[in-house]
Amino acid sequence: MRNIFIRSLCTLLFSSVLASTIFAAEQKAIFAGGCFWGVEAVFEHVKGVIGVRSGYAGGTKKTANYRDVSGGETKHAEVVEIRFDPAKISYEQLLYVFFAVAHDPTELNRQGPDVGPQYRSAIFYADEKQKTAVKVFIQALETSKAFPKPVVTEIGPLVDFFEAEDYHQDYVVKNPKDAYIVAHDLPKLSALKQKFPNLYVK
Repeated sequence: MRNIFIRSLCTLLFSSVLASTIFAAEQKAIFAGGCFWGVEAVFEHVKGVIGVRSGYAGGTKKTANYRDVSGGETKHAEVVEIRFDPAKISYEQLLYVFFAVAHDPTELNRQGPDVGPQYRSAIFYADEKQKTAVKVFIQALETSKAFPKPVVTEIGPLVDFFEAEDYHQDYVVKNPKDAYIVAHDLPKLSALKQKFPNLYVK
């Protein structure tokens, strides 16, 4: 069922969404889907993405650091900031990649071995257009029963994005043989290449 939904939604997005996109020089998307290493790595390989940064959102500047966020009490989520060219890829297509390969949106306050609200599935929208796009997309997922369990992705406005420490940036690129990366993040890149060959870039 999930694969059928992915194929049908892909056709819809590529045929109609791009035609209605208001092109701008650059836009941003903020997604949270567990450890930011793997989510960052996925979007670094998506055509039309200009740059990706790992960071924190949902809490205050004072607690926007890995030590505090890891405690799970800061209201922050580990997020990625995706800068993209809407003339090459739409926000809806980024949502598609996010839900299909970057994480599991049915896991509440965790992703795989990582447990806590800092690893929650969440989308921080920049404006009403993004808010509407997210709600429509999630409704389509639920209606089609693309997943065996309900989608628990949190939706909220972006207040601030705080960039994570330097050692977290491009972590997968710098540490491709790390056991965690091999087990949990490299499979996401393989899935991206397999499911979205027209969007995948090396």
